[in-house]
Amino acid sequence: MMSRLSALVSAGLLIAMSSAALAESGIASIYPHAYKGRRTASGQPLNPGAMTCAHRRHAFGTALRVTIGGKSITCRVTDRGPFVRGRVIDLTPVAAHALGFSGLARVNVEKL
Repeated sequence: MMSRLSALVSAGLLIAMSSAALAESGIASIYPHAYKGRRTASGQPLNPGAMTCAHRRHAFGTALRVTIGGKSITCRVTDRGPFVRGRVIDLTPVAAHALGFSGLARVNVEKL
C-alpha cells in the first residue's frame, strides 16, 4: 500500500514539476524598430507589427502567453534571444504595446 501511495505522490509531483517548467518570470524587452526586415533565427523577416517574440529555448512556432498584471497576449517564437542576463523574452513593438509597456517590464511567460 505504501509503495502505491509513493508512486501516486511521485506521479503528482512530476505533473506539477512539468507544468512549472512551462512557466517563467523575468524581464521582457522590445526589439528595436531598426531590426525591421532583418532575418530572425527561424529565417523569417522580423515584422514589428506581428505578435512574435524571441526566446532562448522554446522551439520556433511555439505559442507563448505573456502576462503583465491582468493583461496578457499570445505570441509565436520566431527568433532566439534575448542574450542579456535577466531577460527572458524579446517582444515586437506591437506585442509590447498590447501589454502596455515600452522599454523593459517584468512579465510571466507560459508555454501554451
